[in-house]
Amino acid sequence: MGFGQDIGIDLGTASVLVYIKGKGIVLREPSVVAIDKNTNKLLAVGEEARRMLGRTPGNIVAIRPLRDGVISDYDITERMLKYFINKATGNRKFFKPRIMVCVPSGVTEVEKRAVIDASMQAGARKTYLIEEPIAAAIGAGIDISKACGSMVVDMGGGTTDIAVISLGGTVVSTSIKVAGDKFDEAIVRYMRKKHNIMIGERTAEDLKINIGTVYPRVQEVTMDIRGRNLISGLPKTITISSTEMMEALEEPISSVVEAVHSVLERTPPELAADISDRGIVMTGGGSLIYGLDKLIQEKTGINVIIADDSISCVAMGTGKALDNIEAIEESALSSNSLKHRS
Repeated sequence: MGFGQDIGIDLGTASVLVYIKGKGIVLREPSVVAIDKNTNKLLAVGEEARRMLGRTPGNIVAIRPLRDGVISDYDITERMLKYFINKATGNRKFFKPRIMVCVPSGVTEVEKRAVIDASMQAGARKTYLIEEPIAAAIGAGIDISKACGSMVVDMGGGTTDIAVISLGGTVVSTSIKVAGDKFDEAIVRYMRKKHNIMIGERTAEDLKINIGTVYPRVQEVTMDIRGRNLISGLPKTITISSTEMMEALEEPISSVVEAVHSVLERTPPELAADISDRGIVMTGGGSLIYGLDKLIQEKTGINVIIADDSISCVAMGTGKALDNIEAIEESALSSNSLKHRS
């Protein structure tokens, strides 16, 4: 085990996954932190803090320090990272791991700097960054070093990253800030508009996971939810159907389909031919929404494959990338896919 323990972190808007070399994924928790405003003390992190979302008294705030795939609250992100790294490594003081953190493909230099600084402050000996679609591709088992085009659609909580990868680098990519969170927001809006009922983020997420639909289902499914009736102001229970979910999610989903289309439009013809042979690979929690694969398949005419264990793909890929960091560093000197600053 020694000192050279490497850690891969998928620092997501919705959840943080930690991969330790030789152990696999050791931690998967929501990226939520609960803080006491009066004392600025961390009360809870992860799953425990997520339960507090929308249910806290005045002095306690549950914060999601990452928004749209980037750090919106630097100080809290750093504290959260430190907590997760300690929890994953078992709090060994003298030991500083090499850490590889994953970032969306569209992040700016300033945002990259923030991730690197947070990771160094949280106790890394050296920090590497890897782009999300590349990590997702590695995690999904695609051999990215070949001269052959692969297309990955990685849909997380804050961003959907779409990239065409060949020879270990990104050829064309786009990152849009429409993903799981925007779906939840769309569901909340729809309920307010159509049923005059106010529901919380967590209820919206439950709806999305259980009956969320973007392509007509053979058999309709329904779910009962509770919310606050905006006219009477009292709690009310209503039944929502999967067809209504299709209506609710129409707008954000069409942005995702458009983004996939735009990447295909800019893909060089040789690689486009590879993609139509090999299909589009979908990773991330967002890819699990019912019918998304069918919808993209219908709109592009290209076969769509959902990766096994799609939620862990990015974290696994980040960890695997650490194994051949030496190789990656060499190619990164010539290309620009990976930056590290020690």
